[in-house]
Amino acid sequence: MSFIVKNTTFPNPLDLLAPHSCRGCGLIGKPICDRCKKYIMLEHQNFCPNCKTLNPTGNCQKCTSLPSTFVIADRSTIIGNLIHDFKYSSISALAQPIAELTDYILPEIPGKVSIVPLPTISRHIRERGFDHTYKIAKNLLTLRTNWKIEPILLRVKNTVQVGATETERKSQVKKAYTVNPKTKIDKSTTYILLDDVWTTGASMKAALKKISSAGAEKIILVVLAVSQMRN
Repeated sequence: MSFIVKNTTFPNPLDLLAPHSCRGCGLIGKPICDRCKKYIMLEHQNFCPNCKTLNPTGNCQKCTSLPSTFVIADRSTIIGNLIHDFKYSSISALAQPIAELTDYILPEIPGKVSIVPLPTISRHIRERGFDHTYKIAKNLLTLRTNWKIEPILLRVKNTVQVGATETERKSQVKKAYTVNPKTKIDKSTTYILLDDVWTTGASMKAALKKISSAGAEKIILVVLAVSQMRN
């Protein structure tokens, strides 16, 4: 399916005080070493997060209701460690390597491009000290300098989906987002909806519906990792 590099190290609390260790091989120096990052890139195969079939072009032949969709990897690989430590250990240095991997999986996109990070609930922003999807988007702008970030979506319902069933997740996100009244949709702009983890896809699909209803016509979905629902 995607990367075959598995999680081989546990989050290291010493990273908060000492030099970072690679989440792939444990090498001291960086949160992900150049060798592991290069390996991830070389092994990358895009797949549909909805049906899990290989999808090199981003356009799934089975899930035709989705626009072009790009995924870094399954959550059981190194990317899972990166996201976990970035979100839950507040290791902000991980934003740049995650952005670099995101940049790698995306094709060249002509014309105007705006990144729309799926907004994080306010309690989590306070706990972490930052909005993790926005921070990744900001780092991505250092690599795609002609792009911009547009906070088109606002979080209006602070539901926590961890531990929820698929049915509960779908119900929760129906009213989770609204379109920011201060923004204006440009039909000629390509909007990239960016989220960290796809479990059931409920959040991304809800966000897609909102931005489409607001008038966006060119939309790309970007997911950092795909997780499996647990019964």
